[in-house]
This record gives sequence, structure tokens and C-alpha cells, in this order.
Amino acid sequence: MAKRTPPPLRYGLIDRAVAVFAPEAALRRLYARDAIERKRGYDSASKARGTEGWRVTGNSADSEIAGAGPILRERMRDLVRNNPMAAQAVQVLVNNIVGTGIRPRAATGDPALNERVDALWKNWSRNCDRQGHTDFHGLLNLAVRQMIEGGEVFAIAVPQRKSAAGVVPVQINLMEADHLDAARMDNRQDGVRIEQGIEYDRTGRRAAYWLFLDHPGGTVTVFGRRFESERIPANRVAHLFERQRVQSRGVPWGTPAMRHIRDLDDWQRAELVRKKTEACLVGIVFGAEESEQGIAPSVEDAEGNRVEQFEPGLIAYARNGKDIKFNQPSSTGGIGEWLRGQQHLISAGFRVPYALMTGDMSQANFSSTRAGLNEFRRMIEQIQWQTVIPMFCEPVWRWFIEYAQDAGLLPRGVEIIAEWGPTRFESVNPLQDAQADLLEVRSGFATIPQQIARRGYDPDEILKEAAEFNVKMDDLGLVYDADPRKVTKAGLVQTADPNAAPSREPPAE
Repeated sequence: MAKRTPPPLRYGLIDRAVAVFAPEAALRRLYARDAIERKRGYDSASKARGTEGWRVTGNSADSEIAGAGPILRERMRDLVRNNPMAAQAVQVLVNNIVGTGIRPRAATGDPALNERVDALWKNWSRNCDRQGHTDFHGLLNLAVRQMIEGGEVFAIAVPQRKSAAGVVPVQINLMEADHLDAARMDNRQDGVRIEQGIEYDRTGRRAAYWLFLDHPGGTVTVFGRRFESERIPANRVAHLFERQRVQSRGVPWGTPAMRHIRDLDDWQRAELVRKKTEACLVGIVFGAEESEQGIAPSVEDAEGNRVEQFEPGLIAYARNGKDIKFNQPSSTGGIGEWLRGQQHLISAGFRVPYALMTGDMSQANFSSTRAGLNEFRRMIEQIQWQTVIPMFCEPVWRWFIEYAQDAGLLPRGVEIIAEWGPTRFESVNPLQDAQADLLEVRSGFATIPQQIARRGYDPDEILKEAAEFNVKMDDLGLVYDADPRKVTKAGLVQTADPNAAPSREPPAE
């Protein structure tokens, strides 16, 4: 193994100044610096020539976000609007995190109360959008999209003074990250502080948010826009963002990939212009007359000056020649591999599988696709259960219960919690996964309601519907292979005597 050579000692301006008046002190400084460099056990922490341009800071996450957050949001939104890969990456994440919705069901231990709460939620969730555009699942979809694209989003509980009988008097209003008055800073003598528009009490817990009711970048006229932010208590705000450090705000998910997307866009435009330019010039004719100068057909401006131009199928004429040379556009080798490598970097920055972002399945097989999807789905489940449900779904459920109790629609003094069921992932091999689910239930590792909830359905509704359908089939004397009460897995008719052999004859009417 080759011996590692220490970096050369750097003799800076201060060292030169010290050497003029105290040469021995300057020498001790050099020896001390050399000893520090030699004791660094991590190559990435060394300050050598290889890491000279590596600029780092020791700022907190909130300090970094305060300076870079607005420009990151604006650039990411521009990429999502104009770049197909960024738009697809955001859509893939939203599809997998939310899907058709994350559905709650009451879990109080009282079946009658659970049914009452679930019916009330079903009725309220259809009209909970303050803007009146969608239902709870549509709001959740939009909130997650804003978290991925803009870094964060705010859900505001808006009490309703007048509402129909039997309707929970509260609605949800979504606000983008731009609504937060990030310029509001304050440190009070009573221990209350405000940082980037978020107010904290003496214990460090969030007490309120200072939000602009009108979007700062909206099209409302100057005279009609409200420029003063308003204080909204924290118990009426659900702040959805991903925490990657000890931080108070979020950043767009595609931040690590933004430079790569921009550079790839620039390269594609430059390459396209180069190809178009080469394709415009077909050939050069040598042997033109003296009166025919330059490129034909030529275009002149009002002053008689030649205007240089390229057009498809253009032929250039040269003087004093007797031949024609056709233009041969240059080819670029390895472009596919290079482009695929750049797209892999972008997909890694967005945390989205390459095949899902690009639609390119040429490099994948069944095993690699399933292995990649398994890891991706672990990440999705982590985001669902550690970010989306506790930071958005649970606060909305809490508002729903509190306002329902205040309106007398639900009993007070009863803790009403919810069990959330995210949408089930589409199976790569449905038969094997169904068999695995059946084995989990038969082994006691899961229950039938849990398996139903994983598919995004309400177990109580499914079981009730199944019971009603079984009664209807019995009344009509129908027997299907899918009825495990009367038909075995092998398709044989069940018998009343468990010791008797299964009959192959249909049951008597």
C-alpha cells in the first residue's frame, strides 16, 4: 500500500505578517497546523487540495431554509410546470402516498358509537373543503402535492357559524407556504418568540402561525389585497412538511435533483439546436459564377447587407470549384447510456424508481422491479405513518370530533380515536399476494378487517354487505364457488357432518 503523503503546509498572509516580526512564532503556527491536518481521521474532513472548493456551513436547518426556501419553491414549481420528469416524479409520489385516499374508521370499542361516528364523518367529509371543490380525499391529495412540490402546506380549521342540522360546523382551508409571514421575527421579554412567522411559547411549543390571508403573489389588486398577516392559533393549523433535521419548515422534495434537471434541459436544447443546424445545410456547390456570392438563396436587408441564415435543405455555393460536397451531420456515440445515467440521478434525487419516473422498462425484469418497488413502498409507508397521518389526518380528525361534540352531534367525555387505512399498493403478482394475505389471517398475524382496510375499504361496510348478499343468495337457492360456507377451496360442496366426505353433488333446494 502506498504511503499517504500529507498535504503541503499553507503559508498564508497572516503567517507572512507574523514571520516578519516573530519568525519563531510563525514556525510554531506552521507546525501546529501540520499536526492538526495529520490527526484528521476522515478524508472528507481534511482541508487539502482535493476539498479546497468544498464550501460548507454550520447553520441550523431553519437558517438554511430561511435563506433558500423561497427560491427553492419557485424553481421547483417552474420545473414541475415545464419539465416532464419533474412533473411525473411528483405525480408518482402523490399517487403512492395518497392514492384514492387514506380512510379513517372510528375505534371506540362501542360498535354503535363507531357506526354513528363513521356515518357522520362520511357525510361531513364530502363537503369539508372550504373552497367547495372536492372532498377530504381531494384535500389530502392536494396537501401532499404541495408538500412535495413546495416543501410544506398549511390546513386551517374554519368554524362555520351557520350549518345545516346534523352537519359538523367546520371546514378545511389549504394555504401554500407563501402565506406564512416569514419576515416576522420577535423575541419578547415573557419568553415568547416568533421565528419565520411561527410563534413559540415559553416552553418552546408552537402557539400560533402568522399567515397572510391573501396570497402575496396573487392577482388581487393592490387596494384590495391584505398585506398584514393575522395570528392564527396553532390548534387551528395543521402544518404538513417532512422533517429531515430538527427543523420547523420544509423544502421541496426534488431539491437534490434540481441542478441535474436544469443541466439536462440545457444540454437537450443545445443538442437539438446543433442537430437542426447541421440538418439545415445539405451541401456546398463548388464552381459558382463570380456574380453568385456566398450562400444562396441570399437575403438582404434595406441597406443591401447580407443576412446570414440557415434553412432546411439549404445548399451553399462556393467560388472557383467544379464539385459538390454534401454535409454529413456528426453522430454522438453513447448518448443513450449517458442520458440514462443522468435520469437515474434525477430519480434518486426525487426518491422515485427510475422506471416509474421515465416509463423505461428496458433495463428491468420481474425480480429487479419487485425488489425496487419493495424498497420504494417502505419509504411510502414511512411517509404515510410518520408524516402525513400524524401531521395532517389526525389534526383534521381531532377538529371533526371537537366541533361535532360542541354541536351536540357526538357525546362529550368520550375519547374517539381513528384507525387509518391507506390505499393498498397494486400487486405485482396478485395471486401470490392474495395467498400470503390468506396465510396471515389463518396464522393469526392479521385480521380480516385489517386486510380489508389495507385495500382502502371500510371493513364494517364490506362485512355488512357480504352478510346481506349471503342471505339473498340463500333465499334464491344460489351457490357460488366463492361462497366458503358451502363450497370448499377445491370446489366441493360442504357437508353438515365434519367427518363425512365432501359431496360432489349440488345441494338440494
